[in-house]
Amino acid sequence: MADESNTRPISAVAETNAEVKAPTGKKQKSPKSQKTAAEPVRAQSKAPARKARRYGEQEKTEKLKLIETQVTAGKSTLKDAIKSAGISEQTYYQWKRTAKPAEQKPEKAVLAGDDELADFVRLEEENQRLRKLLAEKLRAENADLRKRLGLD
Repeated sequence: MADESNTRPISAVAETNAEVKAPTGKKQKSPKSQKTAAEPVRAQSKAPARKARRYGEQEKTEKLKLIETQVTAGKSTLKDAIKSAGISEQTYYQWKRTAKPAEQKPEKAVLAGDDELADFVRLEEENQRLRKLLAEKLRAENADLRKRLGLD
């Protein structure tokens, strides 16, 4: 129904109705990421990987000693010393782990010479052994109690 109190020309009323009824377009979607399209291009542009440098045992020990002396002398932090030696932290810790078993044997001989320290080490080892025995005994008692109560 038309509004009779409206004195505007018909064309103006038609325009306002057209504006109100004009269909709104769908919400525009954002463009899809171009990640999937860019991946093959990136893979082709990669430079071939460099071969890893292999160090001999003597070079490894020299670098480890150099790092250790720099750190103990207080010249630099461990990270700085590793960087100045030209190796990564991962490499340093791998080399240190592989070199450690050879270094531990002489340390035990030094510990045996000091009576107080040797006694302390012996007590610590016995303490660990007793803790393991206690844990095993408690596990066995716990299992026995569970059987008696019918929980197993």
